[in-house]
Amino acid sequence: MGKALGYQIRYRFQRQSATIRPLPHDNSMIAHIYKSLRKPDAYLYLRDKDAFGLVPDLVRNPLGGLEFVMSIELGDGRKLARADVSVVRSNLLDRGYYLQVPPSVLDPLVAGGVGDG
Repeated sequence: MGKALGYQIRYRFQRQSATIRPLPHDNSMIAHIYKSLRKPDAYLYLRDKDAFGLVPDLVRNPLGGLEFVMSIELGDGRKLARADVSVVRSNLLDRGYYLQVPPSVLDPLVAGGVGDG
């Protein structure tokens, strides 16, 4: 897979039953965040740590190797830089994962890009 900090990162991808661990005081839940080693600024949020079996191969394979970044609480007051917390929580509950990709940038040298018109 990918290399990070001089050592090989390997993950076992197997189906596993997932349990959702909401925190008792509000609509919070814990999300485990991994960054793609192949796609810059692409992050995979999982409801269960290392539960890569929840992610379809068509979504996971283009990401290449994944490196754990952090676990965070997604509560009502939480703000995320590039995603709506309620959308992330909904995807985690329904699918078990949420994929955050950078916004697409239009190339001004191609038809339909910035300045085309």
